Amino acid sequence: MPTVLLVRHGRTTANAQGVLAGRTAGVRLDAAGREQAARTAARLAEVPLAAVVTSPLERCRQTARAVVEHQQRTEGTAPPTLVERGINECDYGQWQGRALSDLAKEPLWSLVQSQPSAVTFPGGESLAAMQSRSVAAVRRHDAIIGEQHGEGAVWAAVAHGDIIKSVLADALGMHLDLFQRIAVGPGSVSIVRYGPHRPEVVAVNTDAGDLSWLRGAAPAGDAPVGGGAGAGAS
Repeated sequence: MPTVLLVRHGRTTANAQGVLAGRTAGVRLDAAGREQAARTAARLAEVPLAAVVTSPLERCRQTARAVVEHQQRTEGTAPPTLVERGINECDYGQWQGRALSDLAKEPLWSLVQSQPSAVTFPGGESLAAMQSRSVAAVRRHDAIIGEQHGEGAVWAAVAHGDIIKSVLADALGMHLDLFQRIAVGPGSVSIVRYGPHRPEVVAVNTDAGDLSWLRGAAPAGDAPVGGGAGAGAS
């Protein structure tokens, strides 16, 4: 199966202000976020992408646009961009638009931290439903890209922190109640390969480092006993 690069959008004005943006329209990258998106785009330009799949929200589309434009300059062609509602931000309902400092005082906050599988946001979505739809969307696109471009294909999914954390938790075989142990910063890249036997989590929450090894990476297969020689070994 292909390799998916899970890209979190760059920092936004809401992130900087400590506000839970959710699906609020008009939330865009701030100056730091644009720099993060540019840095991430430069990293991803080291490997040709078969596709860029993005959440419909502006901050993700801005980040995806930076990735596609850098691919165009580096590879001479731009990968197709697909908007996928399955990786849209969680619907936080009545929590949307509120300050995180205020939300931390809500009784539900402790459950979000300790037992997210039991959480349904008032007037919004459950975290379990969020994980189910986001994992299904990523796995569906991965299968389609594999059929169209082969097992060595690499593609990017540009999404949100909780979305990416939930996809990583699924790939790691972790219960959703443990997904708060995973950190996914703005502009970060995490790497998953859905092999024939199990997913392989290659990297989590990286914001630097060479990705050119993905150009020649073999399809995911059996796990090497002892850990193997690592990427780029000849």
